[in-house]
Amino acid sequence: MLPNLIDNIMQYINMRLLHFIIFTALVFIATSCSYKQNQLLFQTKQTTATDTAQQAKPTPYRIQSQDALQIRNLQNVRYIIDDGPSSSVSSGSGSGGSGSGQTYQVEDDGTITLPVLGHVQVAGLTRPQAAKLIEDLYRKNLLKDPIIELKVTNLKVTLLGEVKSPGNIPLLKDNITLVEMIGQAGGLTTGANEKNIKIIRGKGKNQEVHIIDLSDLRSVSDPRTIMQNGDIIYVAQNKRAIRTENLQNLNTWVQPALLIINTALVIFTLTRQ
Repeated sequence: MLPNLIDNIMQYINMRLLHFIIFTALVFIATSCSYKQNQLLFQTKQTTATDTAQQAKPTPYRIQSQDALQIRNLQNVRYIIDDGPSSSVSSGSGSGGSGSGQTYQVEDDGTITLPVLGHVQVAGLTRPQAAKLIEDLYRKNLLKDPIIELKVTNLKVTLLGEVKSPGNIPLLKDNITLVEMIGQAGGLTTGANEKNIKIIRGKGKNQEVHIIDLSDLRSVSDPRTIMQNGDIIYVAQNKRAIRTENLQNLNTWVQPALLIINTALVIFTLTRQ
């Protein structure tokens, strides 16, 4: 009677194990197959009261010490000044090659050293203000009709999470939006949650976290999405991607466990014969 009881128990265990294996396999197949993410970007929603954060205008970046400024005169793309020598101009902290302008580092006192002009105070100015100041000084002292282009080349934004090319992206012009920055990173992945995009802005006590919902059409005009130097963008995973990842983690230990159980059952069956 005891052998019959053991056989019945073993048959029951085998049946339950088979059901568990089939169920696990079906769930794994259902969640692991490739699918096209149906991201609901820029959908129109009913108008509600405007958030006070959305009313705030973005603060323009002001030049600081240690910033790197790329400056060139568009009237002559080779030099910052038309009367420059036949080789690339280099003065003080300036450097750079032909056609791309010169790069000057803002010193601790807030000045840069420019050809002919000498030390020019630029710290505290916005990029357009600094460009106009240098343009006016060259027009007054040397050039007839200079057109000065100025870029702050050390500014950047960091993209993390569910974007195709995460990393640091230079912030070379004013008023770049979150959508443009994500586009430069190759766009969202299929595992991205377009309703939960975080912009981490500022440092220390002044740090803020803004949650942006790109499924809302109004996010395009949200001033919080104007990128600022040092912003960190984090794109969270959607629920399906999280489930798939959790199931894959589960399978890393379930499959070895099933293999051990199956081996033990085979050994037990052989010893019963």
